[in-house]
Parts: sequence; C-alpha cells; structure tokens
Amino acid sequence: MEYKKAYFAGGCFWGVEHLFQGKEGVVTAISGYMGGSKESPTYQDVLTGTTGHLEAVEITYDPNQVSYEELTKFFFEIHDPTQSNGQGPDIGAQYLSAVFFSNEDEREITRELIEILKSKSYDVSTQLFPAETFWPAEECHQDYYVKKNQQPYCHVYQKKF
Repeated sequence: MEYKKAYFAGGCFWGVEHLFQGKEGVVTAISGYMGGSKESPTYQDVLTGTTGHLEAVEITYDPNQVSYEELTKFFFEIHDPTQSNGQGPDIGAQYLSAVFFSNEDEREITRELIEILKSKSYDVSTQLFPAETFWPAEECHQDYYVKKNQQPYCHVYQKKF
C-alpha cells in the first residue's frame, strides 16, 4: 500500500488538522510549518510572522480511498478561502490560505477548483506554492482539539462544490 501526502494551510492548523482527521481515506494529519526560510522553526518563531512559514497540515492519505481532488475540495470547504489576511480571528502572514503542490497534476487540480469557486462568485485568495520541507509542529499542537475535548473555533464544514 503506497500512501500519498498533501499539504494545506488554512489558518490555525489545529482546526484544519482536526477536520481532516475525520475524513475518509486520511491516514494521518500532522500540524506543522511550510514555506519559510528558517530551518526547524518553532511555534514562537512562526508566530512572529517574519519567517515566511505558514501554519500547514501534512495529510497522509490512501489514494485508493480518496483522491487529491476530493481532499482539496474538502480543504476549500472547511475554511474561508476568500479571507486574504488570515482565517477568522487569526490574522497574520502565518495564517494565510495556501495549497502546497507536489507536482503539476496537483497544481492543475487546485487551479481548476479555484476557477470553479470563482465561477460561483467566491473571491478566492488561496495561494499556490510548490511544496517545500514540512516541519512538524511541537507535540502540544498535535491533536489539539482531541486533547482539549473541544471543537474548532474558526473551521467548520460548508459545502461549496
């Protein structure tokens, strides 16, 4: 069985991770950082907004159970891809909406989905970047809502496709 990985940034990684963990075909969802210049960034580093990293989630999935396109649609449906300065009350460069693609197929799928959303009058601000090194966040950020027995405060599923 060969699993694949996908990388999404949609505001605070706690909510993105939590909702993806319940998605059929997802094996693991790990909170972390991607896109910046600092090696092995910490939460405190990224919080400054100066490292260039986004709070991101690494999704390991079974392509026999769920496609990259389905995962990307789900990503767009669990956050507000029109918010350009963060997500919900989390404002700052580290909370921007982005998809980190690993190949041209992923990039093209994402672009097509953005065009569909735009045709439905969503002013999508999600950015596309080539996937880089993923740095897992500290243990206290993994499975945050499970540990706290809470639900995400700014991520909720809303059908858009």
